[in-house]
Amino acid sequence: MERGRLGGEGAGRGAPAGRWDAAGAALSTSSGEPVLRRRTGVEVELLAPRGFSRRHLADELARRCGGSVRPVFHADSETSATAGVERFWHLTPGFEVLGADGAVLCRLVDDTTIVQDLDPSAAPLPGWYRVLTDDARLLRLVAAHADPAERIGSVLQPVAELFGTRVAAVGAVFRVDDGAGASVAMAAPLPGERERPCEVITPPLEVDHLDALEALLAPARELGLTVPAEAAVHLHLDAAPFRDVDVFRGVLRLFGPWGPGLRLLLGTNPACRRLGPLPPELVALAEREWAGWEELRDAAAATGVSKFRDVNLTHVLGVRPGPPTLEVRVLPGCADGRAIVRRAALVEALLERFCSGEPLPPAPGDGAEAAAALLALAGPVPVRR
Repeated sequence: MERGRLGGEGAGRGAPAGRWDAAGAALSTSSGEPVLRRRTGVEVELLAPRGFSRRHLADELARRCGGSVRPVFHADSETSATAGVERFWHLTPGFEVLGADGAVLCRLVDDTTIVQDLDPSAAPLPGWYRVLTDDARLLRLVAAHADPAERIGSVLQPVAELFGTRVAAVGAVFRVDDGAGASVAMAAPLPGERERPCEVITPPLEVDHLDALEALLAPARELGLTVPAEAAVHLHLDAAPFRDVDVFRGVLRLFGPWGPGLRLLLGTNPACRRLGPLPPELVALAEREWAGWEELRDAAAATGVSKFRDVNLTHVLGVRPGPPTLEVRVLPGCADGRAIVRRAALVEALLERFCSGEPLPPAPGDGAEAAAALLALAGPVPVRR
């Protein structure tokens, strides 16, 4: 595969060989393992066995590389059962694994979509808590001043000092109000086995994606971590190459009319939450003429684009804070680095083809027909021998 509209260099360690099989997870040739040619970050959703937590995996990974573990907060939100409050925003315990050189090898965090295999009545474990607030701005303020290595009773002390108030204990919950008595944030024990979900988040991987993934996933498998019922794998690609009219059109076509075939090809998990096709009004923009990227970007942003789609375009369009990436969210849950790289390589090949500016046939109406056509469009498999 030649250098295309997405930019980037070839892996330099293999040559196109063989064809994709109908599952997109293996090859119809044994000539070698597929390789990724683009800078790619990977998120893998796992579940620790009962009696273990994501901290156990963090400690094991650090031990194997002679590194260390750094506590971090992970921000997310959940639907509120409190009248008048639509959502609660929270910080939960996460861990960065640092190599011997101090570089971040991965981050291990909770994922609120993982619920089926957890016991919601399980009591909190000592030391595990979450910080809650009803305002995303307050959550960012708390995250900027609170130390995730602190205990539940002291973690909000710097926030109380900001407001000139004190931390109040109400049973096992610790709360901070402002000077007028309005709630700012509270720290509460973390129930329901929320220590067991373990989303493994890699930094952007430049080369040797398979080796880097297996260095994280092999120890996880050995500790008994498994793939939860709702799991997915997410890929993060640099956003910059997709900020181009023809390239962005290709993304809309691949995840729009060709989306059902892509889901079938990859084996998207039907139990995975926070997925969905791109809205028709966004997909329709691929067939219009545009004066330039800025005009197309503004029109796409005006469709109310959401993160929780088969592909997350919000960071490409700049409508959400966060790392500038295009996030592909339709890969099924998996704890095998080889299977992940094989599917990711297929996605990469399809993006290269769809975003090249070449004319493409219309998507077949049937998902199975579309899947077969996508295999033909993907072309040869780049492999590492």
